[in-house]
Parts: sequence; structure tokens; C-alpha cells
Amino acid sequence: MERVQLIECNSLAVREAGRSISQLYDQFMAPVGLRSTQFSLLARLKKLAPISINALAAELGTDRSTMSRNLLPLQRDGLVAIEPHADDKRRKSLQLTPLGEARLKAGKVQWALAQTAFETAFGPERAAQLRELLRGVRDLTLPDQEPAKANRTASR
Repeated sequence: MERVQLIECNSLAVREAGRSISQLYDQFMAPVGLRSTQFSLLARLKKLAPISINALAAELGTDRSTMSRNLLPLQRDGLVAIEPHADDKRRKSLQLTPLGEARLKAGKVQWALAQTAFETAFGPERAAQLRELLRGVRDLTLPDQEPAKANRTASR
């Protein structure tokens, strides 16, 4: 198997691009006191509420513990309410508070500015193509392979 150069690493390229785009959106979100990840979480919660932590985590492609950590500052700031589920008191249900609704509304204005800034710099057609490619990556079914097994196979 031919050795791949680090510069060709798909994971590194996606992470670098993601950080760059996140920094741009975070700059635009700062005036309303949100990070781009928080804005996305609030927007999805608005669409799906009431919803359980596990279901929201699955919807956003993360695990329950990460979602719980991401929700803490939003709950602390009064943007998200976490209450017992109506059908099962052992489960928790999430929804936006009125303050969360207002912050989301303000964030939508800033998001539109960030979106326009990115598309102006990158080009609207290229941005649309990028989103389509990234959705393809997200939806890709990758083979499950244990890292140790992959290392043994690669070293032969």
C-alpha cells in the first residue's frame, strides 16, 4: 500500500476547514452572546422541541454526555429548560425558554451575516457544492474497523 502524505489527510483537511469556518461564524455570533455551535443547537431544538437529550444528541450526531455538556451553559443562561418528560418522569425533556427564543431570533440575523460573508469570500456556487459534498461525507457508511486491527493490516 502506498504511503499517503499528511497533507493529503482527509480528517486534517476537514478539521482545519471546520475550525476556520467556525471561527468566522463565532465572530458574527459574539454580539448576541452565542457560539455557532450553540446557535445550531438552539435552532434544532426550536424545530424539534420538546425532545429528549438522547434524541437531540442523535439528531446532531453526537453522544449524550457531549450534548449534556453543551446544554449546561445554555441552561445556566436561561435559554434552555430541562424538565421531566411528560410521559416518563425518569427522562428529561428539552425546550427553548422565551429568552432562548429571543436569543435564537437575534442569532438568525447574525447567522445570515456570517453566511453571506462566507459565500461572498468562497463563492455561492462553491459554497453550495461544499455543503453537498459534506452532506455526502456525513451520510457515508464507513467500514467499522478496530484501530489495532487496522494498524496490524497496514504494517504488513
